[in-house]
Formats: sequence, structure tokens, C-alpha cells
Amino acid sequence: MSDHKGFTLWMTGLSGSGKSTITEVLIDEFEDRDIPLEVLDGDVVRENLSKGLGFSKEDRDTNIGRIAFVADLLSRNGVPVITAAISPYRETRDNARKLHEGKGRFVEVFVATSLEDCEARDTKGLYAKARSGEIKEFTGVSDPYEAPENPDVVCHTEEESPQESAQKLLDYLEERGLIPAGEAIPAAA
Repeated sequence: MSDHKGFTLWMTGLSGSGKSTITEVLIDEFEDRDIPLEVLDGDVVRENLSKGLGFSKEDRDTNIGRIAFVADLLSRNGVPVITAAISPYRETRDNARKLHEGKGRFVEVFVATSLEDCEARDTKGLYAKARSGEIKEFTGVSDPYEAPENPDVVCHTEEESPQESAQKLLDYLEERGLIPAGEAIPAAA
């Protein structure tokens, strides 16, 4: 097994920003490097750990708090974790960082993509449903998204390929000694 440390790579950004796509590239890369990894995807956590919660601020905070708790538990026990959840509120993300302090390592990643680009990528039609009023409390449309003020890494998915964003994150983790150095990700064909 590789020489790695537990950490949480906390990916935040609007729906459709590229969090899951970048995560998929990272999963393959971690597998290739024989580094164990757990992924806490927002949709999967909502279905299994936060079923029954709605999308009020209180319910969103509860959901993100649960993700932070599980991520901290895993990372402080040596498991690398990627969270891919919108996590729209700055205070809740800051609380997730505080939970990790002194135990694991917390890396906040802002997947910075304009609302317009996220809407253009929307394969599920969620933005259209939100704009028509069919979905209430939708982040970026009828509910706020508070961008991080000082993220550790910013991925500009309108300018970078998923592979370039993933490589940026791997470089950051390598530079901090959280994962061993590896081969660069090949550029997308």
C-alpha cells in the first residue's frame, strides 16, 4: 500500500460545476496509485445518511454536518476522503474545517463555474425546474451559494479540463506530503 495520510478534499460548487466529474478522474488516479479512497457524494449521502431531510437552510446544514462528521472520522483514521456536495453556506463549510483541525487534514476546493455554464451543462434539467418554480430552494436560483473566501485550491472548470483540475489537486496533495508523488494524468484525447 502507498505511503499516504488521511485527509478530506472538500469540493464545493454549484450543481453542475464539475465536482463529480473531477472526482471520477481522481478515483481512477487513486486506484492507479493503489491509494484507498472514500467518496462522500452529496446525492448518495442524501439518499443513505440524510434521507428525509429537505432543502431548508437547517436541513442543508444538518446534511453537510453529517458529511463533515463522517469525513473527519475517516480522515483521522488514515483514510483519504473526497466530498462532492454543493455545501452552499460558508459558515457550515468553516465548521467542517474546524471539525478536522488537529485530527486530519482539510483541503477546501472551490469548483468555480459560472451559473450560466452550470445551467448549460445541466443534464438533469434541475435549473429549468428551479426557474419554473417546480423546485423550491435551489442553490444559485432561489437559494444563495456563498463562494469560499479563501479556498485552498480553485478549479476553473470553464477553462480547465477535468484532468487538468484533477492534476492541480494531486499536485497540491503531493506538495503537502498527503500522497506520494506519481505520474502526471495524461491529457484528455
